[in-house]
Amino acid sequence: MFKPKLFTLLKGYDRASFVADGIAGITVGIVALPLAMAFAIASGLPPERGLFTAIVAGFLISLLGGSRVQIGGPTGAFVVIVSGIVAQYGYAGLCWVTLMAGVLLILFGVFRLGGLIRFIPFPVTTGFTTGIAVVIFSTQVKDLLGLHLEEIPVEFLPKWSAYFHALQTASPAAALLGMGSVLLIFALRRHFPRVPAMLTSMLVATAAAALFHLDVETIGSRFGDLPRMLPAPGVPAIGIGELRQLVPAAFTVALLAAIESLLSATVADGMIGGRHRPNAELIATGAANIGSIFFGGIPATGAIARTATNVKAGARTPVAGMIHALVLALVLLVCAPLAKLIPLASLAGILVVVSYNMSERHHFASILKGPKSDRLVLVLTFLLTVLVDLTVAVQVGVVLSALLFIRRMAEITDVNMITSAVRGDEDVAEDPQAIALREVPAGVEVFEVNGPFFFGMTDTFWNALRNVERPVPVLVIRIRNVPAIDATGLHVLQELYKKCLKDNTQLIFSGVLAQPLSVFTQSGFLHEVGIENFFESIDEALAKAKEILNQPLERRRK
Repeated sequence: MFKPKLFTLLKGYDRASFVADGIAGITVGIVALPLAMAFAIASGLPPERGLFTAIVAGFLISLLGGSRVQIGGPTGAFVVIVSGIVAQYGYAGLCWVTLMAGVLLILFGVFRLGGLIRFIPFPVTTGFTTGIAVVIFSTQVKDLLGLHLEEIPVEFLPKWSAYFHALQTASPAAALLGMGSVLLIFALRRHFPRVPAMLTSMLVATAAAALFHLDVETIGSRFGDLPRMLPAPGVPAIGIGELRQLVPAAFTVALLAAIESLLSATVADGMIGGRHRPNAELIATGAANIGSIFFGGIPATGAIARTATNVKAGARTPVAGMIHALVLALVLLVCAPLAKLIPLASLAGILVVVSYNMSERHHFASILKGPKSDRLVLVLTFLLTVLVDLTVAVQVGVVLSALLFIRRMAEITDVNMITSAVRGDEDVAEDPQAIALREVPAGVEVFEVNGPFFFGMTDTFWNALRNVERPVPVLVIRIRNVPAIDATGLHVLQELYKKCLKDNTQLIFSGVLAQPLSVFTQSGFLHEVGIENFFESIDEALAKAKEILNQPLERRRK
């Protein structure tokens, strides 16, 4: 059942909780202000769209979400994909991508897929997160240095080539404000951690630019005045043909939003000792994205840094997140005219710090020291994110990880002929159920499968069976160490049964576990082979084999 955390926590909600949530909400609202505008500008959109998102989506994620302290809004993770969609399809295309992603997120929650998001491989998330950080940094060089460029290439390498050729056009004033903002943020965080470093750096840069009449580009010179209220709800029209082209991007946005939101909620759980409701969080994120678009926003998700700030500021319930959204709405109403004075170099400096923080550099280096397969996934996902496209990177990373996992599982699954003549006595001490402790009569071959019996190991199975030079009267398949079997594994055993019928060989199974037994029963294979040929222990199976060998040839199984 969909049950927002807020509705549970309101029971017994008191004045002390409201005061704590109020302080935390105001603190996070102050922190979120420069970030919301910076993420929108980095995405190729006016700064107010980031504020609209933080207000609407931030309020809905807290109102409907499954976490006590989650803060929602625009995040750096979306900058790459949003800027790409805007460049190709415009804001109208982005709206429909986000709407479809919102519906998908709601469906993820309704069908209880919240727990499955954790199965996204860590090298994939690290690869695209680090790639996003690099791309965000690369998009900020123009404003950070005040370069004069009429048009900036979308692709990574041509973009840097254009920067290199335009270095002589750099503005010393812009570079001073941009780099000064970066240094001030790091200095404040180190020596005065309670001060909102990003907001302070933005205010200092704005004051410096205004006081010294610096010739730098500002929000006002590029975008004009910010509106002082939310726009009327609405969605731009788009053609059906174009809508179909946006479906892959919608899946990427939905997947990215789900990963970011649940990761943020999990981090918050660790900080407060709580436990979030993943499916409620997905539904809330979906509703927040739909609401954001209706009021002129962009994609939104849970924001790890702002959520951590919320926790450190003393938040107790989702009310803090709702207050954070109301604070931003008040700022938009009162301070919008002043926003036009903010230098773009200062916002670029803020995003440089954001990209540094989200670079996952320690995790990246750690994975590079790990298995080759993980290194391959990490580097490939990173390079595809930077050089090609985030959508392609996520798809290739997940598929490649799945294929490598299948290969690993196939490698650890083995099939052996384990009669005493082949295996010897090396496993006597370790395994009291070893076949070496038992007498296997002539004419009986015993094969053991260890590991999942799935499509990745069928060749291994058939290759092992080829060790039998000629058909034998009785073939025992011991699967006591097979926790699961899939449709391909079942098909292989069905083919083996047909071959045994043709060779006049009796097929016997030993040690069938719960999941394979369920598959055999539902498929009819248990009835086909005969329930009398399935045994719990190898001793019972060998006793049956001896009984069959003692029968006249004409009485053996057809």
